[in-house]
Amino acid sequence: MNILSVASEVYPLVKTGGLADVVGALPAALVPHGIRTRTLVPGYPAVLQKLKKKKKVAGFDNLFGHPASVLGAEIDGLDLLVLDQPALYARDGGPYLDATGRDYPDNFRRFAALSLAAAEIAGDNVIPGWKPDIVHVHDWQTALTPVYMHFGAARDTPSVMTVHNIAFQGQFGASIFPELGLPPEAFSMQFVEYYGDVGFLKGGLQTATAITTVSPSYAQEILTPEFGMGLDGLLASRVTDLSGIVNGIDADTWDPQKDPHIARHFGNGTLKQRAVNRKALEERFALEKGKGPIFCVVSRLTWQKGMDLLAEVVDDIVALGGKLVILGSGDAALEGTLLAAASRHRGHIGMVTGYDEALSHLMQAGSDAIIIPSRFEPCGLTQLYGLRYGCVPIVARTGGLADTIIDANEAALSAKVATGFQFAPITAGGLRLAIRRAFRAYSEPKVWARLQNQGMKSDVSWAKSAERYASLYSGLLAKG
Repeated sequence: MNILSVASEVYPLVKTGGLADVVGALPAALVPHGIRTRTLVPGYPAVLQKLKKKKKVAGFDNLFGHPASVLGAEIDGLDLLVLDQPALYARDGGPYLDATGRDYPDNFRRFAALSLAAAEIAGDNVIPGWKPDIVHVHDWQTALTPVYMHFGAARDTPSVMTVHNIAFQGQFGASIFPELGLPPEAFSMQFVEYYGDVGFLKGGLQTATAITTVSPSYAQEILTPEFGMGLDGLLASRVTDLSGIVNGIDADTWDPQKDPHIARHFGNGTLKQRAVNRKALEERFALEKGKGPIFCVVSRLTWQKGMDLLAEVVDDIVALGGKLVILGSGDAALEGTLLAAASRHRGHIGMVTGYDEALSHLMQAGSDAIIIPSRFEPCGLTQLYGLRYGCVPIVARTGGLADTIIDANEAALSAKVATGFQFAPITAGGLRLAIRRAFRAYSEPKVWARLQNQGMKSDVSWAKSAERYASLYSGLLAKG
């Protein structure tokens, strides 16, 4: 079976969040099921620079006003198709934002072009000798793909639309519609029209053969007005086509027994070796040495991620004898508040703004617990990394966080199945109570070690989830 996966980013070439990790890891997990994936991504400078061997496999004479090439390449086991169109992708900034942090004004055109190219590739003879059986698209940036397929040669090819975060929808003014190259009837409720605007994600949800999101709980949550972000009614009408498949992680990249980014390797039976990583973390963040737990946060610093709640409890963490290390960036006011806390508690709170992949590995390996207080979280990956590294997750009871962490209540502790701490309601008070529970468990070394060991035994790989995707694909082909 051949799958065309279409995404705006893919690890290890370009990454702004968990989407890239998922797109980069799933293809290898599908191989044992006889599924070959080719991944189409934009030809950003960061992508093209990392491709040592590439060849042109297809081309377009006029793709949104400019010629474009499709380059074939392989890197780290990924079979890539790269849409090379410098007019749209040769930018100094990131994939979505310019150097000043603002959205590119032509983002609608950049990702409509990616979607149209994918739809054309799904048709006949664009890439000689290769045609996908199914097209799998990710988030709003590629959501027009099934719309273009509906009106093109690939109308009968099944498509899967995965929603990684429904809060990001790709909504643009109606004035852009004439540029999309779609027929007039596409600007209707059945396709891309959305409250008088053009909705990329809305169009994909309307036209994809199947819809998935990244955890079973989130699949239920987005059917409600609270989490559906205006699309709950549409999703309810397609509930029989909607499923939730929890994300996995790349178990080779995130493996504490061979991770090149940490100070000392360790495994389930050698947890004492984590002390070397703890020492390295203390040095990296200039923390005072002490016996209390080290909590970490690796996150975008936004309201959705609950970072305002974290800001309200940092003093409590220090007062109870703990330390906190933070890696992230986002809302300027939240950054400022957390930096002020780090200044106020020198030696007890350390913070690095931005993102550093290697440092994130060390933080998981050297911290005792990771705090994830998201108000909503479709799946989340950092709690899965925490499980893998014996870094006990403290999570809000929502979405994929609720699906992947077993709360350390008395019953779960007695049954020896607990892997972390959940809290609800998702408030500063709820988070504060969860942190106090973590302190109590940490004060009992055997209880804490059991939490770590149980977490490290959890299967957080792609194996089970890949099996579910394979079953979904096979079901779509069986339906014709």
